[in-house]
Amino acid sequence: MDSSLPLVLTRDGSGPLHLQLAEQFRAAIRDGRLQAGHRLPSTRDLSTELSVSRSVAQAAYDQLHAEGWIAGRTGSGTYVADVVPLQPVRRPRARPAEPAGKKLLTLRPGIPYVGPTVDAGWRRAWREVSTRPPSPGYEHPAGLPELRTALAEHVGRVRGISCGPENLMITNGTMHGLQLLLTVHGTAGERLAIEDPGFVSAVTTARHNGLEVVDIPVDEDGLVVSALDPDLAAVYVTPSHQYPLGGRLPVARRNELIRWARRTGATLIEDDYDSEFRYDVAPLPALAQLDLDRVVHLGTLSKVISPALRLGWLVASADVVDQLSAYREEAGDWPAWPMQAAFLAMLRDGYLDQVIRRSKRLYAERRNHTCKVLAPHGQIVGQDAGLHITLLLPNSLDDRAVAAQARAAGVAIAPLSDYRRTTPGPPGLVIGYATPSTEDLHAALQILVRVLGDVPTDR
Repeated sequence: MDSSLPLVLTRDGSGPLHLQLAEQFRAAIRDGRLQAGHRLPSTRDLSTELSVSRSVAQAAYDQLHAEGWIAGRTGSGTYVADVVPLQPVRRPRARPAEPAGKKLLTLRPGIPYVGPTVDAGWRRAWREVSTRPPSPGYEHPAGLPELRTALAEHVGRVRGISCGPENLMITNGTMHGLQLLLTVHGTAGERLAIEDPGFVSAVTTARHNGLEVVDIPVDEDGLVVSALDPDLAAVYVTPSHQYPLGGRLPVARRNELIRWARRTGATLIEDDYDSEFRYDVAPLPALAQLDLDRVVHLGTLSKVISPALRLGWLVASADVVDQLSAYREEAGDWPAWPMQAAFLAMLRDGYLDQVIRRSKRLYAERRNHTCKVLAPHGQIVGQDAGLHITLLLPNSLDDRAVAAQARAAGVAIAPLSDYRRTTPGPPGLVIGYATPSTEDLHAALQILVRVLGDVPTDR
């Protein structure tokens, strides 16, 4: 029987003949040239028509039959199955690319500087990983035991948290830790307080878990504890360097927050995202050192080495860690062994401490330059720590318009309004000075200064 299709097989390296033949039949069924119920030629007739061995035709039919495109009828032959072709997906047009030859500089906050060369400490860590055989099974759901031991010593030394490996869980970063905590302990409809302005990803994570987000104002010292309601289930807070305004929660207000949590039974979730970088005094002690039964501490490597590592840690009571571990054992949701092993090598070798010391010197110089250049254009806050400053602008300026104008001029920057939800406040720009090279930072700031002078004000 004639296949009634223009079937063409080539022997020029386009793939096995039976797969070429199968694909041509698929295409004919998809575009309607072969309809359901159409009888196909026998393998003998098809092989004769195409001048190939019968085994090629049989292999093509076997493939199509396995996929459900055709079906055999005993004593009758082979027919096209009742397959309703899918309509092609209409994809939206891709966003226009940046103009060719135009380099977009970034002043986005929260991303550390990663140099163009690989240093010796990084190479040593991965060389050590390459000499160790991977675990034959799944690791402990809380993380590598030896890494948790080393990390307990590290956070005790640099953050003042008295803890052991039983209090540590390795995560893929602070938001992964928050997601784990809300998955296991959050209940849909519960109320979670988050600073306003505050970290947008924390708001997104809470809402995706069905929690009601309650906006809590901040002042120059950070979270306003007196604004907390007694029926809150938890409070997400950045006490060492409020994000994005930079306030540091003083000891009196920290004690007030702990007393409030003890009285209400709420959980305090401490995002310790960039506490390693203080330029005025030593890093402030972590909130978790005051009461590990009420505080869950989240740390990360994203601001120290690179967000590409996707590694962080959670410090909490042993009971909380056990509960999260039980969930992870069922869900299989924990960081890969090579990443954890490399992190362990970096801790043991002193590489992490070395990177922090080196980065602090570099960021302090960049911060000084950034503040000097931008001081005439607004009020600078949050300059004592971290990888960014916030430039508060006159109320007559629209910070989103400034950001749009800056992008058009070649600089990506974050408007403060993107971090606000319901609490009013002045416009501003959240300016990261860590990511670009020093040369690019200077160029980006000069562009921004020109933009600030050119953007029209709202009347």
